[in-house]
Amino acid sequence: MQASRRLLLALAASTLATATGGAFAQAWPAKPIRLVVPFPPGGGTDTIARETSQRVAAATGWTFVIDNKPGAGGNLGVDSVAKAPADGYTIVIGQTSNLAINPTLYAKMPYDSQKDLAPIVLLANAPLVMVTGTTTPYKTLADAVNAAKGKPGAINFASPGNGTVAHLTSELFQKAAGVKTQHIPYKGAAQALTDVISGNVELYMSSVPTLIGQIRNGKLRPLAVTSAKRVDDLPNVPTINESGYKGFDAVTWFGLLAPAGTPKDVIAKLNAEFNKALQSPEVRKSLGEQGADPAGGTPEQFAALIKDDLPRWGKVVKESGAKID
Repeated sequence: MQASRRLLLALAASTLATATGGAFAQAWPAKPIRLVVPFPPGGGTDTIARETSQRVAAATGWTFVIDNKPGAGGNLGVDSVAKAPADGYTIVIGQTSNLAINPTLYAKMPYDSQKDLAPIVLLANAPLVMVTGTTTPYKTLADAVNAAKGKPGAINFASPGNGTVAHLTSELFQKAAGVKTQHIPYKGAAQALTDVISGNVELYMSSVPTLIGQIRNGKLRPLAVTSAKRVDDLPNVPTINESGYKGFDAVTWFGLLAPAGTPKDVIAKLNAEFNKALQSPEVRKSLGEQGADPAGGTPEQFAALIKDDLPRWGKVVKESGAKID
């Protein structure tokens, strides 16, 4: 009798849990969803987060609250989500740097990008672009390479920070070109842009979404993009690949994640709606104008990308000697 009673209680508890889980998924979202952007407002990551979430909000009636939480190369914002309740009301836009590079770059990480986070969807890919100020004599990528070969270690090459995608991609390029420059790491793009535009720093690399505005207004001269094909909104800017460095291809990517353990039904709903948004002509046009290539796909595909890029970028970090304690 006691065994039968325990069995009945277990079955009842299981049924209740299933019903509760189903009811939760059906009711979600019952309140605003906090979307953490681990970088300051106005940058490429912030723009992509706002453009896509606004489209989803317009289509579904859901409310997204953007929470810019910069610091520690994006680790601060991502960690806050990794440790948040797994209830579907806190998500983050992560990118190559804080998910695939920082685990090797930082001596100690506050989160595991594969174990502590649940991928939702890959939002976009974006090439980087090498630029110079309009006061420098460099008109082409070959001009910059020749100058660097003529003065090894004397040409300054700025990046938004030590160990960023831009820094490591510039290291990859220097290795391919057989040149060595003086790396000048900045704490973000703002001060770096000021110094490049003024001519205090000769070369700079960052994502196309970050620099395209300054390129369009004539304050920066683009020399080459890092993707395998040209960027639609910079059609006259050659790729590094076509400039004599065959096979060169490096992009940064952006995607949404939730805390590990977030209900799969919620992940599926978010994935479906953001995929719809990425197919809309308005979002595709807006992201394209920022130099980003809309992506999409399944959570599993995004998880596979993170898994593949961890050793790829980890190798570049080790070869560059970059490290943050």
